[in-house]
Amino acid sequence: MTSLSAAGISLSFDTELGMIEAFNVVDGGYEISPLHRAPWVGTGTDFPEDITPHVVKLGGDFFCAPFGSQEDGSALHGWPPNSAWTIEDLGPSDIYAKLDRTVFGAELYKEITLRPGHPFVYQRHIFHGGGGQVPVSNHANVSLPYGGLIRTSPKLCWVTPECALETDPSLGRSGLVYPARSTSATAFPGKDGSVDLTEYPWFPKHEDFVVGLDGPGLSLGWTAITRPNQGDVFLSLRQAKALPMTMLWHSNGGRDYAPWSGRHFGCLGVEEGLAGHVLGAGHEDILGRPGAISLCTGSQVEIHHVIGAIHWPSVSGIQDVEVIGDMLRVTGECGQTRDVPFDAAFLGN
Repeated sequence: MTSLSAAGISLSFDTELGMIEAFNVVDGGYEISPLHRAPWVGTGTDFPEDITPHVVKLGGDFFCAPFGSQEDGSALHGWPPNSAWTIEDLGPSDIYAKLDRTVFGAELYKEITLRPGHPFVYQRHIFHGGGGQVPVSNHANVSLPYGGLIRTSPKLCWVTPECALETDPSLGRSGLVYPARSTSATAFPGKDGSVDLTEYPWFPKHEDFVVGLDGPGLSLGWTAITRPNQGDVFLSLRQAKALPMTMLWHSNGGRDYAPWSGRHFGCLGVEEGLAGHVLGAGHEDILGRPGAISLCTGSQVEIHHVIGAIHWPSVSGIQDVEVIGDMLRVTGECGQTRDVPFDAAFLGN
């Protein structure tokens, strides 16, 4: 485990699977640790022989390529969260690492940077060369043991894939209709009636996956998860043009087989990416663009993403997130605002 720190923020990075295991923010005297950790991690649990490596250490934050598949001979979500990384440069507040394997023939590098006084983790993934269409996503796992409020930048619509995550009742259960589509996050088709996707949880025990698609012209894409009982907000920030999909994985006791065993509760995967294949046939028509990044020999493709957390004493959800000069302004539905230091140039916004 490798540690990074700057004034007000620290994190631990696991080189075995390229995961940010945890990050901690100190904001106004409050310590915030928003990332989830599965109950079996570090307990010596016996795992099935065919288990995906990242599930053994499930939690934290990791990068997926290819997201939602195992092409290129890799495990689910690709080699980035399922194989080792080698540190090539390390400072007190930054790390530069290289994936030991290739992704569709491309070398992949990870850069993580902390800045003094910024409650954010700045991440950059760089593909060198390779070839093919690769769906990608950042995969943060937010801890919601007491529930939370989910808010995002404006979405064109919300969509579920063609098949539910769990279809066999002897193995688990999903609560949404698959496939389905709605222009409102507060009224999505569920098996037992309309579901409000802006609240977590909305069903006692379920495993579900739903995608929010950005509309045209959006610059800063954001997801804000208020945790009222902890008095804070988790933030996920991206350039909407590059990563136009917010994919939410609701994992709340909906799987009954090992290692889940009906005990994996309170995890919300906030997966910001470009992975059109999860939408099924015709996804390019829905997205209005190709559903993956393009790799080719001699090229370089960069994916920028930011996660962070701030103290939020209000129990309200977040109404807006916007860049104001060198600050990020977070506005609540109650009218409260917070301005925090932010490097807007990192996302190009």
